[in-house]
Formats: sequence, structure tokens, C-alpha cells
Amino acid sequence: MQALFSMKNLCLTRDPANLAALTSSGAIPLLVELLESSSSSPVQQISAEVLSHFALDAKNAVTIAAAGAIPPLVQLLGHGNPAGVQFNASRALGGLAYDNDQNPLMFSLKATIAAAGAIPPLVRLLGAGTAGRVRGNAVGVLCSLAENAANKDAIAAAGAIPLLVNLLKPGSPAVAQFNAAGLLSILTHVAENCVIMVAAGAIPLVVQLLELPSSA
Repeated sequence: MQALFSMKNLCLTRDPANLAALTSSGAIPLLVELLESSSSSPVQQISAEVLSHFALDAKNAVTIAAAGAIPPLVQLLGHGNPAGVQFNASRALGGLAYDNDQNPLMFSLKATIAAAGAIPPLVRLLGAGTAGRVRGNAVGVLCSLAENAANKDAIAAAGAIPLLVNLLKPGSPAVAQFNAAGLLSILTHVAENCVIMVAAGAIPLVVQLLELPSSA
């Protein structure tokens, strides 16, 4: 456990040399093994957190996926897990799904994550019973996954739209509101989705967001 804390603290320095030294020393497969084999929530939480830092680098992200991290990270999204575990698992998946440079290898991970069954549990995390920071992360991951056309349809089919509309309501975390509005915009590519949004009460909530000082 102390070794994991040391890794975490080295990652928090955000020093590229520290991250490079950790990954070149074989940290990634060992962390993935811990995700798969440990039943300790603190071990799972910190392992996922360290992987989330590594995943910000495209080369590391591909290595993490190749090491088999995606299925155990998806498992950690389940409602039976503590909020800290869900938060860091979604954060790691978000790093793997994010593609700022349109890297073909990174873009392919969006389909891999969806194929591992990530979309339904991520959608479930949008519900009111989920911790606010976890909900915000879940929406962010879904936004990244939605850059894949097939994933957009899967997100809507999983029942995300009413939950996203609910996140637009006052009192929702600002990050969750922002990401929910963005994802709903992405999902308007299908007329049927627009009908569901309107029926869920999206229009007055969207208009209300335009009146908020933060959206000016």
C-alpha cells in the first residue's frame, strides 16, 4: 500500500520525468494486475488514480488498454463500489477516451471502452443517488465516447437523455451541468432524441442556463 501512495504522490508532482520513470519501470501492468486481483477498495482506488495520470499520455493510454485495464475499470463503476473508487475508475476511463490530437490509436479506444460494457454503468452513474463529482466525471467520459457515432446511439439507447436533462436543473454540480448540456447537444443528431429531450423538459432548463452569469 505504501508503494501505491508513493506512486500517487510522484504523479501528483506532474513532473513528466517521474511519470516516464514509473512507466518505464513496468508500473502499468502491475497496477492493472492490482485492479484485477485486489478486493481492497483503497488499493483499487489508488491504482485507478495512478492509471488516470498515466492515461493523459497517448502512448501510455494505448499501453494501459493493451495491459487489459479497461474491463476491470468498467467493473469498478458498479454501484456497489465506494464513490472514490467509481470516481477514479471513471477518471481513468476518461483519460483513455479523451483524444485531443485525433490520434487514430486513441480514437479506437472509444470503441474498445464501449465494447467492454462501459456505457450502461456510466449512464447509471448519472442518477441522483450518485455523488456529484462522480456524476460530473461520468458525463465527461460519455462526452468523449460520443465522438464515436455508434457510441452516440448506445448512450441514447441506455436511457441517458432524461438523466442528462435532470442534470441541467439548478443545484446540479456546475461541471455536470456543463457536460450534460454538451452531451445533449451531441445527441441531437437524431430527431427521436430531440423528442425525448423535449418530453423530459429540456427546453426551459436550457433557456435557464442561458440566463446564468457563468454562461455569458
